[in-house]
Amino acid sequence: MDMRYYFIKSYFMAVSFPTKSAIYVWGYNHCGQTARKGKECNLRIPKQLSPKLFKPSGGRSLRWVDVACGREHTAAVASDGTLYTWADTCTLLENLIFKRWNEFSGFNEYGQLGDGTEESTKHPRKVKLLQTEYVKSVSCGAHCTAAIAEPRENDGTISTRRLWIWGQNQGSNYPRIFWGAFTPNTIISQVSCGAAHAVALSEEGLLQAWGYNEYGQLGRGFTCEGLQKSRVLNAYGKFLDEAPELVKITQVSCGEYHTAAISENGELYTWGLGSMGQLGHCSLQYGDKELIPRRVVALEGMVIKDITCGGVHTCARTVEGALYAWGGGQAGQLGLGRQTSLFSCAANASELLLRNIPILVIPSGVHLVTNGYSHTLVYMRDGRIYGWGYNNYGQAANEKSTYAWLPSPVDWCVGEVKRLAAGGGHSAVLTDACTLKELCEFRLAENVNVSNSELIGDVASRTGSDALARLCERLRYGLAQCIIIVLVALNPNS
Repeated sequence: MDMRYYFIKSYFMAVSFPTKSAIYVWGYNHCGQTARKGKECNLRIPKQLSPKLFKPSGGRSLRWVDVACGREHTAAVASDGTLYTWADTCTLLENLIFKRWNEFSGFNEYGQLGDGTEESTKHPRKVKLLQTEYVKSVSCGAHCTAAIAEPRENDGTISTRRLWIWGQNQGSNYPRIFWGAFTPNTIISQVSCGAAHAVALSEEGLLQAWGYNEYGQLGRGFTCEGLQKSRVLNAYGKFLDEAPELVKITQVSCGEYHTAAISENGELYTWGLGSMGQLGHCSLQYGDKELIPRRVVALEGMVIKDITCGGVHTCARTVEGALYAWGGGQAGQLGLGRQTSLFSCAANASELLLRNIPILVIPSGVHLVTNGYSHTLVYMRDGRIYGWGYNNYGQAANEKSTYAWLPSPVDWCVGEVKRLAAGGGHSAVLTDACTLKELCEFRLAENVNVSNSELIGDVASRTGSDALARLCERLRYGLAQCIIIVLVALNPNS
């Protein structure tokens, strides 16, 4: 037996490390949202963020519990309750697919990094004003950030899981406690931010929404101009011929100008702008919008587990692991293939590539799903990550095409995926290594290179470490491509 093989196999079997986690980032990087420096403007394959970027105290390794992507910034929560944010100077995206989000220029222009300034930073920095808090989760809007945190010191008079907000339309570029329409000490279980509005969910299942309401995205039964104060939603339309009633909510997601929420019995409600079919209703009651939460009857009989909203599309995962998608699909973000997803009530050719009622995309096996502005990512129960949609920066799939019309693999994220995040043009994955095998995969992935990729890839294949094996295969493929380019250059006439 090759002694090198024996040594590496023993490495899998005998070496023990503390539990580790990693954040992989890829896609558009002109704003520094992937925290990569140098000339790597766009990262077409996931790359692990170096622990050195986060400068942990005492030389210890950070473990991660949450990650979120905004249009041009990124945020991550460490297991010690510390929140990190980063972004850098940005040139505006030129592609029309981002036209609406480009109306808001900037990278930290609105203080979305939470450091009290409007200066950009490519390197992750602690949000120092939250050092007295133990941050549990984070959500990024286009140019704002929100975090749910518990006080590190509590004499019993302060509620746990309070909401902190900052950035565009939030009244401060420093984190500030936000109660809104909730009574003080209300326990917050989730928050979601859109392009110009935000929604918070209380432990009791109540929603409050604030921000802009020009498309009814606040769910108040009317539209209005200007920034709106927070109100609690108390009218949900279960049936069109019955009066709206109060519904207990368990999960919420904000799109650009629409909102979706799951009730305690697994029913889905949507409201706001629906001109691209993103609300999931065959017809709308108020022109191109719904002004109060309305139940998506096309999903009746299904128990919805997760909901995620993109710019103009929406995805839902059932408890069985099936994935449904609807809305605008011009960039392939529905995953239905090119020129196949026709608007079910289409009146003319301009409505091609829209789907206004949910359609089954993946019948089973979906464990996690998230939407970026115009791309989608899923994590399957078999351990694979797939993406589709707008892909000019590599944010949706490893392939080099501008659009990924069908689910395409996103490889080389070692470890068990715990979180998916997608932003305007970049993506992020949080992985954990809890078993000895996963810990060894982490260490080998950190040290694999062209010279040892064949050996490590062989061991990875034999031990069922598929992601590591694919990483090694990619390195060998890249080397082969370089050799071909050199040979062609040396022998142009051959």
